[in-house]
Amino acid sequence: MMTASEAAPAFFLAAVVILVVVRLVTMLAVKLGQPPVVGEMVSGVLLGPSLLGLLLPGVQSYLFPDTVRTLVYLGGQIGLVLYMFGAGYEFRTKTVRESSKLVAAVSSAGTGVPLVLGIGVAVLGSSWVGITKPGVSPVVSAAFVGVAIAITAFPMLARIITERGLTKTRFGSLALACGAVDDVLAWILLAVVVGMHAGSVGPIALALGGGVVFALFVWIVARRVFAKMFASPRMSVDQRLLVTAMILFAAAWFTDTIGLYAVFGAFITGIAFPRGEAADAVVSKLLPVGNIVFLPLFFTYSGLNTRFALLADPNLLLFALLCVVVAIVGKLGASWGAARLAGEPQPVALRIGVLVNARGLMQLIALNVGLQAGIVSPALFTVLVLVALVTTIMTAPVLSWLDRRDRRKYSADQLPEFLLSAQPAGK
Repeated sequence: MMTASEAAPAFFLAAVVILVVVRLVTMLAVKLGQPPVVGEMVSGVLLGPSLLGLLLPGVQSYLFPDTVRTLVYLGGQIGLVLYMFGAGYEFRTKTVRESSKLVAAVSSAGTGVPLVLGIGVAVLGSSWVGITKPGVSPVVSAAFVGVAIAITAFPMLARIITERGLTKTRFGSLALACGAVDDVLAWILLAVVVGMHAGSVGPIALALGGGVVFALFVWIVARRVFAKMFASPRMSVDQRLLVTAMILFAAAWFTDTIGLYAVFGAFITGIAFPRGEAADAVVSKLLPVGNIVFLPLFFTYSGLNTRFALLADPNLLLFALLCVVVAIVGKLGASWGAARLAGEPQPVALRIGVLVNARGLMQLIALNVGLQAGIVSPALFTVLVLVALVTTIMTAPVLSWLDRRDRRKYSADQLPEFLLSAQPAGK
């Protein structure tokens, strides 16, 4: 066990290695047309036992001993809280209100269908390849797989839509709304699963009841505090930043304590945060360090728990591929079908399905919650990381292919509404 004076330089060295690797891999991912989060996810896996630990186990043990892993986890949590605050800040409740029926239909189908399919495939996997962790109820394990497969990467979805210039398209705004609702439903279900694992209704009641109380408090009290803060001409940007950080970390502490986890508190706080130039100034100073410096630590911590060497087992590899197929069919297919039944044209419905199908960061967060709760086995963790990677990596290429296909159907002056704000293929 390292002392504090020994752990500090070891952590700084690990952080330097993480940031260098993340930057290099992210640059490559962007050149290949992928969003930066794909490079960050891949970097985490490369630094884990799947590559570095396989090729240079001594180096990995030196860089990431247990004490350093704990510090990497804590740094990653800071990055997650700041990132989810930004995701909440980007979310607009107006979008949900304006298309409430469609959003409700797509989110219900896009969460319910993959949830049921995920539970079914987990039941198969528990008897086929033994993915259930010893001491964990098969029911809890299956429910967790269902929730993990049903989740959507709302923050990454928002980033893809912004980077591709899709914010003004109908499918872009609808996908954002559906993704946000999907994630809220998934976090509630995750709290229920963790409560089931605890073997008591107490944690479930605490999580749900505490979540409602927290949301009301933020909406009624915290919003007024923020409003007064930004209305005061005597407060500088740095003072506003300090108050925002204190409220944000208090929210993360509370929701983590009640079992909804820190990211939920950060997301709700971001939704309640005021909009405007003064708020933008605070957000622009608060988020970059979190996203650039601390968030990569989370991806590395996830990578340290991912062991793709386990997929050398043919049965586990086949099960992983089955999970990928079930995840895509359940999420993309159900969301597309619900949008079509609600009256959306085929190109819009299909793009909504492709966007909400991405799991990315949010599934990794859920997996780490399950890992900390003692629900997830190493094999199951690896399988679901593969699902997150595949469904995230496929999003940008599929959208580009759809754009190219549809642009061939129309002349430049007759582009339909769903393509008006989209970037040309290849950008």
